[in-house]
Amino acid sequence: MHAVILVKQVPDSSQIRVHPQTGTIMRQGVPAILNPYDLYALEEALQLKDKYGAFLTVLSMGPLQAENALRKALSYGVDEAILLSDRAFAGSDTLATSYALAAALRKIDSYRKIDIVFTGKQTIDGDTGQVGPGVARRLGFQLLTYVQEISHVDFNKKTVMVHRKSERGIQVVASKLPCLITVLEGKKTIRYASLPHMIRAARAPVKIWNRLEAGIEELSKIGLKGSPTVVGKVFAPQNSRGPAEKLEGRNPEETCTLLVEKILEKYPEMEKKWV
Repeated sequence: MHAVILVKQVPDSSQIRVHPQTGTIMRQGVPAILNPYDLYALEEALQLKDKYGAFLTVLSMGPLQAENALRKALSYGVDEAILLSDRAFAGSDTLATSYALAAALRKIDSYRKIDIVFTGKQTIDGDTGQVGPGVARRLGFQLLTYVQEISHVDFNKKTVMVHRKSERGIQVVASKLPCLITVLEGKKTIRYASLPHMIRAARAPVKIWNRLEAGIEELSKIGLKGSPTVVGKVFAPQNSRGPAEKLEGRNPEETCTLLVEKILEKYPEMEKKWV
């Protein structure tokens, strides 16, 4: 069995600032981390390796610095790491990114057949959740979104059964392989990297593919040329709420009366509706 995990190195969102004049994200001095949602996808793939002996490949697209994220994945026990890095990829939106990743996955599949592709439900820098489904569509893979856990894999029948979250509860869904699975943050705890795997990750080679090595010849499908969406402005939400006020009465009835008076003080038009 062969599973590929798509990961992304992202700026730590807790330390991102927005430039007040230009409205752009200020990335200088902000540490880069492995997208947290991708860690849940990685853990799900690692559990398949523990249970079925799967071969795991981690794939990412980004600058050469993104190699750090791939080495982190290797430290958990991934077998192979590949980074798509080329100036031609700069400025790619989700459409161009899914095109490039799908091309790389086709190349990987040509020498080692892929059964499952894992992604996190979204990245914390873009929050679109579009790349995983876009890759699945381009490859013609079955798509399973918002998956909490994989309950069973049948290699003879080439099927997988998962538990996915929906608005009405948990669905148990079976699908044919190959498929792409987007993973939710779930009940499972992300494991710690072991010392032997950490030592291996520091020494293991990371394959660096440019666009040609990834099998991409059409420049019009990647980078800015292949990206129809443009971010007009980024801004931090304004806090419209004032400081909290504590209301205390001698009993619940008095506290309730104080609350009603406060509401009517701010929204006097509500009095007619309550009469």
